[in-house]
Amino acid sequence: MKIHCIVVDDEAPARDELCFLLSKYDDLVVVGEADTAKKAVQIIKKLEPQVVFLDIQMPRQDGFTVVESLQGYDDMPLFVFVTAFDNYAVKAFEANAIDYLLKPVSEKRLDLTMERIRKTLNVQGNSPNHMQTNIETILNNIIPMMRQKEGRPKVVVEKNGRMHLLSSDEIVFCRYENGHIMVHTQDETLALHSISTMDKLEQHLSGLPFFRAHRSILVNLDQIKEFSPWFNGKYCLVMKDVNGTELTVSKARVAEFKRRIGI
Repeated sequence: MKIHCIVVDDEAPARDELCFLLSKYDDLVVVGEADTAKKAVQIIKKLEPQVVFLDIQMPRQDGFTVVESLQGYDDMPLFVFVTAFDNYAVKAFEANAIDYLLKPVSEKRLDLTMERIRKTLNVQGNSPNHMQTNIETILNNIIPMMRQKEGRPKVVVEKNGRMHLLSSDEIVFCRYENGHIMVHTQDETLALHSISTMDKLEQHLSGLPFFRAHRSILVNLDQIKEFSPWFNGKYCLVMKDVNGTELTVSKARVAEFKRRIGI
C-alpha cells in the first residue's frame, strides 16, 4: 500500500514544488493540500494521512497550531516540518528525532526524509501510542522553544553568492522591490532568502520592534531617525541608514504606528 500524505503551505508555488518533488516516489501519494492551519486539521481528520508535510511559518496561525489542534486525535500522522528556521531549531528537531526539511527543499535531503518515514512506518506501524509520543514531544519540547522570544530570530540573506545569517538588530528596513524582498542594513542592500512574502517575514520577526508601514515595507522602529506628518494623512519616516532613506507610513496604518511609538 502507498503512503498517503498531505502538503500544508500557505503559498501555492511552494506546495506545487514540494508535490512535484514527492511525485517521484512510487510508494507515496499526495492525497490532499491545505493553505491554512484550519484547513489542514479538517483535511487530516477527513483523509487520515500517514504523513503531513507541514510548513511552520504561516500567517495568522502557524503550523504548530495544527499539531496543538490534534491533541488526543486517535489517527495521529507523522509530521515533517518544512522550515526556514536556523541551526538552533534544526538541532532541536534532530535531538527529538522529529524530521524537518529546510527551504528550499533539496531532492537529496528529501530522499533521507523518505527513508526515515518508511523505516518509522514499517517498524512502528501507524501506532496510536507511537504517534501520541511523537506529538507529546513536539508539544512539550519543540513548540515552546520555537515560540520563545528570548533568542532573537535571524534572517538568511544572499551576499556575494553565499548565504549569511543577519541578526534582527542589523535590519533597518525591508522592502519588496522588483519581485523580491530586499533587506536594508546601515550600508548594504541584500536579497532575503527562504522567506518569500512580507506576511511571513512579519510573522518571523513578531515580538520584535518591527512595524508594517506599508504592505510592501517593514521597518525597524529602533532604526527610525525622525518622522513627520505628510500629505493625505500619511507619515514620512527618515531611517538611520547611511542614505537617510525616506519611507511612507500608509494612511490606514498611521494610528497603529502612533500607538506603537507611544504618541
